[in-house]
Order: sequence, then C-alpha cells, then structure tokens
Amino acid sequence: MATTQKAAPAAKKSGSVGIKDAIWVIVICVVIAFCNFFFNFGQSGNFEGGDPAGAPLNIWGTIYKGGVIVPVIHTLLLTVLFMAIERVLALSKCIGKEKLATFLAKIKADLKALNFDAALQHCAAQGGSVANVVRATVMAYKEADATQGVKKEVKIARIQQAHEEAIAVEMPTLTMNLPLIATIVTLGTLTGLLGTVVGMIKSFQALASGGGGDSVELSTGISEALINTAFGIGTSWLAVVSYNFFTNRIDKISFALDEIGYSIAQTYNATHAEEA
Repeated sequence: MATTQKAAPAAKKSGSVGIKDAIWVIVICVVIAFCNFFFNFGQSGNFEGGDPAGAPLNIWGTIYKGGVIVPVIHTLLLTVLFMAIERVLALSKCIGKEKLATFLAKIKADLKALNFDAALQHCAAQGGSVANVVRATVMAYKEADATQGVKKEVKIARIQQAHEEAIAVEMPTLTMNLPLIATIVTLGTLTGLLGTVVGMIKSFQALASGGGGDSVELSTGISEALINTAFGIGTSWLAVVSYNFFTNRIDKISFALDEIGYSIAQTYNATHAEEA
C-alpha cells in the first residue's frame, strides 16, 4: 500500500520589512529637533537674566548658542538613531525566528540527510528573507530532481540561478535605508563645518568692530563654531559606526547564503549521476 508523503508547508512570505519612505522619518526628526532647540535649549532659565542673548548658565544654553545650524545637525543625529533602530528590527525580522547559525545548522543537517522536505518545513517555520532564499534554492533542487531528459550540469546551473535570483529579490530588504545613513556620514561633518565657518565669521566681525562691548558677540561666535564642530563630528561618528556595523552584518548573512547555495548545488552534483 502506497504511503502518501506529507507535503512541505507553504512559505510564509515575510514581505518587505523596514521603512520604505524614510522622508517621513526625516520630517519628524526636523520637527523634534527645531522644537527642542527653541522650546528646550532656548528656555529663559538657561541664560543669565532670563535672556537668550545673555551668557548661558548650563549645557543646554551653551548648545543653544550654536545657532540655527544646531537643529539641522540635531535632525541628522536623530535620523541616524531612528534608522539604526529600524535596521536592527528589520534585520532581525529578515533573519527570522531563530538565530542565523542555528537555522543554517538545521538546513545543513537536512541537506546531509537528503531530507529536503524537512528543510522546507524549517524554512516555513523560520520565516524572513534568509529562509525565503533557502526555500527557493531547495525548491529548485526538487524541481531539478523531478525533471527528466536534462543534463546534470544544466540542472545545477538552474539551482544556482534560482539561488542568485532569490538573493537579488531579498537583498534590497537587507540594505534598505543604509544609503541614507552613509549620506549622513558626510553630511554630519560638512554641516558641522558650515556651523564652524558661520561662527568664526561672527567672531571676526566682532573683532573688526572693536571695543569691549563686542566681547559677548565674540564669545557667541566662538561658542557657535566649537559647538557645531563637536556636534557634527559626533553625528558623523555615530553614522560611521552604524553603517559599518550593519554592512558587516549583511556581509555575514550574504556569505552564509552563498555557502548554503553552494552546498545545495554540490549535494545535487554528488548524489545524481550524469543523465544521457
């Protein structure tokens, strides 16, 4: 009596994860930065005599003296923070429920046992972009296994092609919004430099006008230059660290996927004889 083999469950499509319209994140960060600048940093209690034109009494007043460039850099800083959090959550969803190493170990064990239905079941349970790529490759293997009258080299090429096409579909999900973080790496430093130049211009104008009464303007210009320099460098530093961290994470995922694709193709090559 023939036994009916249990079919592998259908893949759970994770869809594209991440924030597609990053412009709205930037708009929200702009609103937060400027509101914080005027209503928090610019509070009268942060300055001598309760006048923002006076000397600052604390760090918030000192930051306010950085001028209008401060909320611009603050916007870039908040954008990096939001995008970093978004990438952490998105990459976690792309990897799926279990850790990547645990999932790939199960897949390798299934390949070694030639149990491809179990591999498909693990992909369905895992979910995410990585599982979608592995599932597409395993399905290509099963299709090649069921096809007759085609040379083995052609079948292996089809398996590899299916793997590469699946990676091409899923990779944009992994790298989404990374170009924005990479752009802020440069923008943070350049915006800080712009604030520095503006502050130095004010300082030189105060020196040119002469007189002790311009000492406040001189100190304000110097404060603006130094604050924007520090703020801009700090923003770029955070952007560089975030970009390199996520790029390295994606490279590890890509390497693991390439290894699995190669393993599946070589498994087919080792377990099937050349067809006439």
